[in-house]
Amino acid sequence: MSHTTAAPREQDAPPAGDAGSPLGNGLKQRHLSMIALGGVIGAGLFVGSGAGIAAAGPSIVLAYAASGLLVMLVMRMLGEMSAANPASGSFSVHAERAIGPWAGFTAGWMFWTLLCVGVAIEAIGAAHIMTGWFPGTPSWMWVLAFMALFCGSNLAAVSHFGEFEFWFAALKIGAIALFLGLGVLAVMDLLPGTSSPGTANLLHDGGFLPGGVDGLLVGLLASVVAYGGLETVTIAAAESENPVKGVATAVRTTMWRIAIVYVGSMLVIVTVLPWNDPAVEKDGPYAATLDHLGIPAAGQIMNVVILIALLSAMNANIYGSSRMAYSLVSRGQGPKALGKVSGRVPRRAVLVSCGFGFVTVLLSYWYPDTLFAWLLNMVGGVILVVWGFIAVSQFALRRRLDREAPEKLVVKMWGFPYLTWVALAGVAGVLVLMAMDEGTRVQVIFTGGLTTALAVAGYVRQRRS
Repeated sequence: MSHTTAAPREQDAPPAGDAGSPLGNGLKQRHLSMIALGGVIGAGLFVGSGAGIAAAGPSIVLAYAASGLLVMLVMRMLGEMSAANPASGSFSVHAERAIGPWAGFTAGWMFWTLLCVGVAIEAIGAAHIMTGWFPGTPSWMWVLAFMALFCGSNLAAVSHFGEFEFWFAALKIGAIALFLGLGVLAVMDLLPGTSSPGTANLLHDGGFLPGGVDGLLVGLLASVVAYGGLETVTIAAAESENPVKGVATAVRTTMWRIAIVYVGSMLVIVTVLPWNDPAVEKDGPYAATLDHLGIPAAGQIMNVVILIALLSAMNANIYGSSRMAYSLVSRGQGPKALGKVSGRVPRRAVLVSCGFGFVTVLLSYWYPDTLFAWLLNMVGGVILVVWGFIAVSQFALRRRLDREAPEKLVVKMWGFPYLTWVALAGVAGVLVLMAMDEGTRVQVIFTGGLTTALAVAGYVRQRRS
């Protein structure tokens, strides 16, 4: 039920947790459902998957399936905790309750940094597409325009964010559905002007594993990055009409969303198109596939879809980072000034998050090979560290809920505690693989440094208070 009384014009964040939060509940169930559906479809899928296909070949399907299973377990654990205790800080709140304030501090500010850097990367990517359409226009102008647009939408009522994401998600889902439909018709030899490749592209040109185990591992690491962003739905749920129902529905549909959108897309691409086609990396796998099928203006069609995906992710990251910052401050884990809420929106947190993102964009222009590169490396493995915190938190909180409030277990982790251990081992395994790979080893080192610095700072704060 929506609020009928006027909210205070401006007030401080509550002293602890999200209890008595002055944030609104303007997100409707349709907003949350579409955020859950669309949040899984990002620019990393449309563009980043090309490098994975080029390295792994047809076995990219296995890579996405394996990392998808890990993500399903992580989302199930997060869903269990978020349904039992909806909070705008999501896993940061759960980590604080399960492990201690230092853990909530570490996980929360790491994720905030990741989202803010993500805002910058998405703004740069969107500006690149716009300068291609409008030659001669400066890219900084487009960055500034997009930043202003989405900062403005997030400063307004939360329902504005929900509407933007609703329509962005609807367009992305429509594009994926059309792509999968065309691909399936081509495979079944039902698409006019094309002939079915059968299993030729899956089994020839080096076989199903042309890059061997090494290529499969590269594909696995690429696929893990593409899954980032699913966590935002549990942050948004805290401002919805029915947080428990929203989280439960989103988590329960994670399995088929991952299976159809990610694994299904990869299977269609490597079946229709030779994996070693240079266009897979050059133009992106989706554009290359559509072009192969003879779809007119395939490249421009995909540019529109990628632009929508970038803008959607940018909007969601501004929202997620501002709510994470607000939640941290409300628990005494950051500058108190950021906890001011007006119009049921943490506007100072929105402005600071946008400001950090914009500064990151400037660093990409001024210091592309030093400061900007360091930032990119620092957030390279953050999502895996966050998943690790989620697994440890769920292990502790599940036992507590079983004893104290079993009625709150609306969503239950499968095979507890065994699959929790499997998820934790999976996260550790991916980090080990990243450390072994020359291309991603520096990310592990930088992310480890950021984690250590925040953990020490959080522990010192915890001891002092």
